[in-house]
Amino acid sequence: MRLLLIRHGQTPSNVIGALDTARPGAGLSALGQAQAAAIPRVLESERIDGLYASVLTRTQLTGRPLARARGLDIRVREGLEEISAGDFEMRNDAEAVQAYVTAGWSWIRGDLAHAVSGGETGHDFFARYDAAIAEIAEQHETAAVVSHGAAIRVWAARTAANVDDETAAHRRLHNTGMCVLEGDPDSGWELREWREDPLGGIDLEDQLAHDVTGEPEEAEAVIESQS
Repeated sequence: MRLLLIRHGQTPSNVIGALDTARPGAGLSALGQAQAAAIPRVLESERIDGLYASVLTRTQLTGRPLARARGLDIRVREGLEEISAGDFEMRNDAEAVQAYVTAGWSWIRGDLAHAVSGGETGHDFFARYDAAIAEIAEQHETAAVVSHGAAIRVWAARTAANVDDETAAHRRLHNTGMCVLEGDPDSGWELREWREDPLGGIDLEDQLAHDVTGEPEEAEAVIESQS
């Protein structure tokens, strides 16, 4: 199948760099709404059989313009939500951000027992995200899934056979950026496109936002060293 993993539009929490992962989560900022509105035009040549979003509000709001344009229902699916921030929920200080980012990249490098303090382990995350994607793959040849920055980056980096750790660590995923994978849970997945910028283009990018779940791993290391 062809799987389009789209990050949600910008939220107020993205602007201030807060680790906002609890339910229902923030809505979209004005820029986030503009980012979402641009998605249907950019994806007009893509076949999309199914449209999914996580249980967090921002993904469903992001998917609405595409749902209207395609005449599709947004299917809300457990398991597609962001990596839990646990004890760091809504914090934006360097210590919390670095601990959160370190957990995700530890999983990519194989330490699935590592846990976000008060949150989930890599085993927990991949079990629920894999299950959600497997269910989607059973039903569609092409599907768009609106999910979250850290979740998409970590899942795609570990799951795609043609992405190495160092490449993944250097890649951004701005709001409404997209990773496209092809394959299936049985035969495996390959990354076909990692679109770092918003689908509507760099004019819809907020250069001033401290977007902690969309930045490369080394960017967060710099933030930590400067604090």
